[in-house]
Amino acid sequence: MILKKLSILNYKNILQAEVSFSPAINCFFGNNGMGKTNLLDAIYYLSFCKSHIHLPDQQLINHTQDLCVLQGIYEYEGREEDIYCGIRRRQRKQFKRNKKEYDKLSEHIGLLPLVLVSPDDSELIQGGSEERRRFLDVIISQQDKNYLHALIQYNKALQQRNTLLKEQCSDNSLFEVLEMQLALYGQTVYEKRKALIEAFTPVFNTYYQTICRSGEAVSLRYVSKLDDYQLETRLAENRERDKILGYTSSGIHKDELEMLLDNCLIRRVGSQGQNKTYLIALKLAQYVFLKEKGNTCPVLLLDDIFDKLDAERVEEIVRLVSGDHFGQIFITDTNRKYLDAILEHINHDYALFRVEQGEVQTLYRKTE
Repeated sequence: MILKKLSILNYKNILQAEVSFSPAINCFFGNNGMGKTNLLDAIYYLSFCKSHIHLPDQQLINHTQDLCVLQGIYEYEGREEDIYCGIRRRQRKQFKRNKKEYDKLSEHIGLLPLVLVSPDDSELIQGGSEERRRFLDVIISQQDKNYLHALIQYNKALQQRNTLLKEQCSDNSLFEVLEMQLALYGQTVYEKRKALIEAFTPVFNTYYQTICRSGEAVSLRYVSKLDDYQLETRLAENRERDKILGYTSSGIHKDELEMLLDNCLIRRVGSQGQNKTYLIALKLAQYVFLKEKGNTCPVLLLDDIFDKLDAERVEEIVRLVSGDHFGQIFITDTNRKYLDAILEHINHDYALFRVEQGEVQTLYRKTE
């Protein structure tokens, strides 16, 4: 899968841009606040129907305008895909594939697989458990529609049960129906998350060792109470307690993904460089997983990833992403020297862009 052309109108600080991309590597440089990350976020939005920084849609529209439009033309396994998104203030957004609007946005998830590496990934290590569960959900949802359906249905049932708890509902039959649904869909989510970690961890460890060239061992551990009990039984047992709390205290929405360095939580023992390497290796492993499990090669977005890394680790990452294993890549940095170092290693197509005050300028394009 290749993003051939991106059109942007009034997306954050990018008032208007039409950019044609290299099918291989695309590098963007410019000072902070110029729009580099917003450009990558627009690409992310076309894959996931939302911003990667979790902003409400209305806040994505440039503050001086009332309409925002994103359109991507993709080369997809021998055919062309036209993906369009229009957002108007105080209206429901439109999301279209080849000029046909989706009935449900969930139908779009997985069509355009994508992996983003950004400074915000630090929240995976330092943030709450919901960040790490979201990481798992994003990976599996892109290549497993049954998982996405189960996750959506679980969250709906969870929201409904929480509403009943807050209202101090005394109708046990309503609780029983919802608890049966939570157990059914929760079991699917639990099993697929566990299977992912088992398959994912060895690839992740290999990338970490390659980048840092050390004897440190990294691993992931999925921690769930479903290892110890049947969810439907536990929900029934906790019903009165949950009424006092006002929320559902058991289920896969409480599960944790432990990120380990030499069997210790990396958030407690990792240096800045180790944390950054850990996250980059994690995302490269995510890319490999999606490529092997999916129907097309994902797009890889690398947003300002070289800060706080020593020269050897930067060199190793450059070597990895410049290889034939990865497909189309988008890289941003404030320092052009890292981008020039990447381009020196490349014997195939690439393009170099400058981003300034929301405007994107093509500086150089190499084609084979």
